[in-house]
Amino acid sequence: MYLHLGCDTVIRQRDVVGIFDLDATTVQKVTREFLRAAQKRGEVAAVGEELPKSFVLAVHKGRQAVYLAAMGSGTLQKRAETAILSPVP
Repeated sequence: MYLHLGCDTVIRQRDVVGIFDLDATTVQKVTREFLRAAQKRGEVAAVGEELPKSFVLAVHKGRQAVYLAAMGSGTLQKRAETAILSPVP
């Protein structure tokens, strides 16, 4: 199954490590440092041009990627749950 993050960006659900609210998690210094380091390594991708509300951490074949999404973490979580629970035709 796949998770649509917006603006033609789709990732495999099994690669998702976590979906995080940007405002709630960046209060912690460790999260800000993590995002800054990922940015320096070129692992951060912005999904669209809008102000991000959440970020998705994914790992595929040992490579880490951080997606900054304009959708809220709750919306992305519901999309992920719906895709898992939907029957395959």
